[in-house]
Amino acid sequence: MSHKEEFIAAIDIGTTKIVAIVGKRKENGKIEILGMSKTPSKGVKRGVVLNIEEVVSSIQKTVEDVQFSIGKQLSEVFVGIAGQHIKSIKNRGYINRDSYDDEITKADIDALIQDMHKIPIDIGEEIIHVLPQNYIVDNEIGVKNPVGMSGKRVEGNFHIVIGQIASARNISKCIDKAGLNLCQLVLEPLASSEAVLTADEKEAGVALVDIGGGTTDVAVYYDDIIRHTAVIPFGGDIITQDIKEGCSILQRQAELLKIQYGSALGDLAKDEEVVSIPGISGREPKEISFKSLAYIIQARMEEIMDAVIYEIENSGYFEKLGAGVVITGGGALLKHLPALVKFKTGLDVRVGYPTENLASDALNEVNHPMYATSVGLILKGYEYKDKVKTKPVKKEKEPVMIDQDMSEEMEETKKENKTGIITTLKKVFTDMFDEEDTEM
Repeated sequence: MSHKEEFIAAIDIGTTKIVAIVGKRKENGKIEILGMSKTPSKGVKRGVVLNIEEVVSSIQKTVEDVQFSIGKQLSEVFVGIAGQHIKSIKNRGYINRDSYDDEITKADIDALIQDMHKIPIDIGEEIIHVLPQNYIVDNEIGVKNPVGMSGKRVEGNFHIVIGQIASARNISKCIDKAGLNLCQLVLEPLASSEAVLTADEKEAGVALVDIGGGTTDVAVYYDDIIRHTAVIPFGGDIITQDIKEGCSILQRQAELLKIQYGSALGDLAKDEEVVSIPGISGREPKEISFKSLAYIIQARMEEIMDAVIYEIENSGYFEKLGAGVVITGGGALLKHLPALVKFKTGLDVRVGYPTENLASDALNEVNHPMYATSVGLILKGYEYKDKVKTKPVKKEKEPVMIDQDMSEEMEETKKENKTGIITTLKKVFTDMFDEEDTEM
């Protein structure tokens, strides 16, 4: 591994926080986190960049912190993309090969994937990911990897993730202005899945629900294949907003209330327990009961879960989720949330921590559901680098050696050609005008 590839850096541009994280792959394939820094996010709403300057200064601050802590400069970064503009579609493509005898090669599959990038989509949209689901070789269905098989017709089913060009451009603009190079944009639910789901869960069937500040991301897996992805434009921030308005308190007080005393089930909260909130600018303090707080949270959380259930049902795999639901993201630690999700879906529920692929000596701070996307971006970064390494390198053409006299001769011919074209054009135009004059 070259010095440049020693580590991979990722930036998670969230609605509430911006995280810069640097990780290195160890011999056993686990990721060691070398450094991490987070800063409050400004200028991002529901996963979409709205104020480039504010986002750039937040990125610069967090990147400077992480560079200082690891003593290295960051250059290339992997960045997550979310937002309600993200949508996914299914598509099928095929190639017919010349003969039955030749083995199907990786180049054939790459050509099939490249073809998917050319499908017609709406104006102002672009394809972010083309994810192969399974293949059909001649009439053999359900092939996961056809490379090495013999066959004439290869078909593929693909899951295609589409987003707005403007949103993607704004993210790359922010990274560019912060003095970094964007290596790849990664759909956030895919990154989170990589960090918190086990191989067994993906095989049995699982729905990942990543509850962030501005969005809730959903990814559905079955038989080890990604089946559905979606971004719901609600998250923890909207719950805070509800508490702020419902209790007539400040935003920061509402956020603290939610984290310290909040619960997702009103019936489990004690009626007699109250918390006193200092009044605004010397006014009388307010007393808020845990029960009324929990009911405010539950009402909004149920709405978010209804949207999640709608997306899982849309995937057509709701009945096949043997491993149930894994909740992650900052909102996953809300008290009694697993119980609410279990009650709403009737499925098994666990909270997902990004320990699945982390080395045991990783920073303790990282082992939190809110860093699932950040850790996942590093894993996706290594996946991308491995793919790039295996691609065949095109041979450059040998430069033709030209001696001095010959090159001077060529330059002269070029000049003559140029002047020749200009004089011809002049002649055409003057002839045209002359004709017009004679007609008049």
